[in-house]
Amino acid sequence: MTTRTQRLDDLPFTGRHRRLLTGSGVGWALDAMDVGLISFVMAALAVQWDLSSTQLSWIGSIGFVGMAIGASLGGLLADRIGRRQVFAATLLVYGLATGAAALSTSVAMLIALRFVVGLGLGAELPVASTLVSEFAPRKVRGRVVVALEAFWAVGWLLAALIGYFVVPAADNGWRWALAVGLVPAAYALVVRFGLPESVRYLESRGRHAEAEAIVRDYEQSAGVTSVPEDEQPVAEVESAPRGSVWAPNLRRRTAALWIVWFGINFSYYGAFIWLPSLLVAQGFDLVTSFGYTLLITLAQLPGYGVAAWLIEVWGRRLTLGVFLAGSAVSAGLFGLAETPGTIVAAGMALSFFNLGAWGALYAIGPELYPTPVRGAGTGSAAAFGRLASIIAPLLVPVLLGAGGNGLVFGAFAASFVVAAVAAFTLPERAGTVLDER
Repeated sequence: MTTRTQRLDDLPFTGRHRRLLTGSGVGWALDAMDVGLISFVMAALAVQWDLSSTQLSWIGSIGFVGMAIGASLGGLLADRIGRRQVFAATLLVYGLATGAAALSTSVAMLIALRFVVGLGLGAELPVASTLVSEFAPRKVRGRVVVALEAFWAVGWLLAALIGYFVVPAADNGWRWALAVGLVPAAYALVVRFGLPESVRYLESRGRHAEAEAIVRDYEQSAGVTSVPEDEQPVAEVESAPRGSVWAPNLRRRTAALWIVWFGINFSYYGAFIWLPSLLVAQGFDLVTSFGYTLLITLAQLPGYGVAAWLIEVWGRRLTLGVFLAGSAVSAGLFGLAETPGTIVAAGMALSFFNLGAWGALYAIGPELYPTPVRGAGTGSAAAFGRLASIIAPLLVPVLLGAGGNGLVFGAFAASFVVAAVAAFTLPERAGTVLDER
């Protein structure tokens, strides 16, 4: 007998899927915009408030402390109260906190509010990817999740544009940049009332009528005749018991996924949170460094595009491993770059491979776990990775003082290599049905 989840898996990609992808993607882009903006705010405040590297490090890292906690709690809550509910709540939390951060009058106030922002940001990402993954048709699931992750590049590009045009425009330009962060708070209403709840989650909670209505809506959008009432599945919709991501059948993939998350977070946030400030330290003025960062950011979009294509051709594991290896080479080249041309070229290569790897990582994560622990599995891996995003911005000034850009980006390259090795140990799940229990 065909289950509701199988009916969803076998559908073609329709306007309903596109609406879910776009609705979730806008939230994702707003998340990226918020994370990206802080790198430009740091560079501006270093000049205006005469901040030390230690103070800047904490401004850059404290948000990731919140993200580590938020990712873990968000995943657990998503398995208990629903994907959509948590998604909307996280947008509201970090949107309001970012708007409040625009009014900061001291470093301490900014750091405190950035922590709250991180709580919301960290919880949103694994929840949004889980929601989209559970609705995406099986044959294009990986591509759809990479397309969702591509909205990150859109958001980071928006941050770069705001950083380039708004932040340097006036002494309080960084305040206006952060004020834009209020947009996610308003968008939370769109998510809460405009996006569907996960069918798999509803079934796991015994809410069968709601689940059936959503499946029928998606079938109608695809022109598929719905299953008659007397043929609806019954055995497969019983509430599934909760398990653990460290159960014997899951522990190896969990360990490998955590290593990949740690390595990619360490290198990505260590490099990109500090990038405008590092360029200023190399002698470029604020506007020029922001302009170079904007060019480097543009390379994220084709990185996602290529990864979205390869992930259904090569599979998840090979795509993730190759893009991580490309990131390692690019990070090494960036550490050796000295002229504007080589800096921009190496930075664009790093953006291309690094963000393509992120897309593949978000695609593979939800596929590794059964429904009762899917949110917890993706959330806990993200939370562990956030520990690296806390450490990296704090470690950059230390490495910079010890060995300059070469040592900084050499460490990032090594981290990418370790992540690539771990990626090749993950099971390949392309084209498979998401496990229910």
